[in-house]
Amino acid sequence: QVQLVESGGGLVQPGGSLRLSCAASGRIFGVSAMGWYRQAPGKQRELVAHITNGDNTNYADSVKGRFTISRDNAKMTVYLEMNSLKPEDTAVYYCNANLRTGWAFGPVGEYWGQGTQVTVSS
Repeated sequence: QVQLVESGGGLVQPGGSLRLSCAASGRIFGVSAMGWYRQAPGKQRELVAHITNGDNTNYADSVKGRFTISRDNAKMTVYLEMNSLKPEDTAVYYCNANLRTGWAFGPVGEYWGQGTQVTVSS
């Protein structure tokens, strides 16, 4: 079974830092783009950061200069380093990845993690 498993969320004070991780597992034969999204209560899910398999990145304007996305292809893992956290960063953070599954020329599908809660509060 192919899945994405996130970790690293929690409660942090304003100005603090957290590092999220998301590992892909299962019968995977290729990983292309990976990203992080978030959804705050009463709001739509939004893109936070995105990284291609060529390590090109892009970020939401609200997190530029504070968050850094990176990946370890050997571990099929994507990370989100979050610094200078603000209360408005509070949300459930979801990992997203495009994965080739089944066999070497199998289909590429979009997968989502289960989400991890990040709460920024004093």
